Amino acid sequence: MSFTTDVKEELSHVPPVCSHCERATLSAMVRMDGTLMFSGAGQYRLETNTDSPSTARLMLELLHKLYHLRTETVMRRNVLHKTPNYLISVPRQHNLTIALKDLGIISDTGLEQGIKSDLVNKRCCAAAYLRGAFMGRGFVADPHGDFHFEMTASTPELAQDLASLLQKANINAHVMQRRNDYIVYMKSGSAIADFLALVGAHSSMLKMEEVLVIKSVRNQVNRQTNAEMANSQRTIDANSDQIKAMRSIIDHGRFHDLPPALRQIVQLRLENPQVSLKELGDKSNPPLSKSAVYHRIRRIEQIARKYDDSL
Repeated sequence: MSFTTDVKEELSHVPPVCSHCERATLSAMVRMDGTLMFSGAGQYRLETNTDSPSTARLMLELLHKLYHLRTETVMRRNVLHKTPNYLISVPRQHNLTIALKDLGIISDTGLEQGIKSDLVNKRCCAAAYLRGAFMGRGFVADPHGDFHFEMTASTPELAQDLASLLQKANINAHVMQRRNDYIVYMKSGSAIADFLALVGAHSSMLKMEEVLVIKSVRNQVNRQTNAEMANSQRTIDANSDQIKAMRSIIDHGRFHDLPPALRQIVQLRLENPQVSLKELGDKSNPPLSKSAVYHRIRRIEQIARKYDDSL
């Protein structure tokens, strides 16, 4: 199963915190997944279409439990993906119009475009609404790959309201348009983990955090390795420049003109081209500090430049 499927399965078993949470969850599922059709004057019928068995199961449960609605369910096979698809139909009936108004899908003036405020007044109900929205049309990529999360809304108002609910929970999300849909998305692993914790998918959140830790350690090791390689390359380059300067002095017959302290450094460096300045100081007689070796090499390079303009 995909990570999205696992998350939706876990969310379908999250118990409500208060008596209004299930209403918020069902409202979001209907808004995200449902298609509302006229069926006579002032009458409607509702269809929802989902590939998620856990979403279909919970939606049926809540439609029956909260509003005692009559439903019809057909399971079909998705030709493209070879997966089951669930069509839930709620035919025209008296309770449906009442339910749609209570769920904030319609009002006396027509269709609601955003989220009805009384559905999400409480923090637990806001989390329940987000839970239903994700179960309706949510996707989260396997955290072992690139981090990506999105929920697909049909109107810009709904998308912005979903993003605002996330913002109130200190979760930063963005909204973009993709063809005729509006996408609420996140690409931060920590933000996705926070969302999973908010909506009650704690097992999935722990899997996400485990991957976050592994990726963080791997990135830290890579940065350290790259830094060590860069330092090694800089040392090699510096040593190469030092040896070039020293050989120039020798080629120009100026080696014996150098003071004994500098001649010792030239001999040690040519005999030990790969060692660090500290190691070079340890080999000196008497031993020298790294700073002392550095200053003597600088003096040698200055002398070499007097005889060789290419240095």
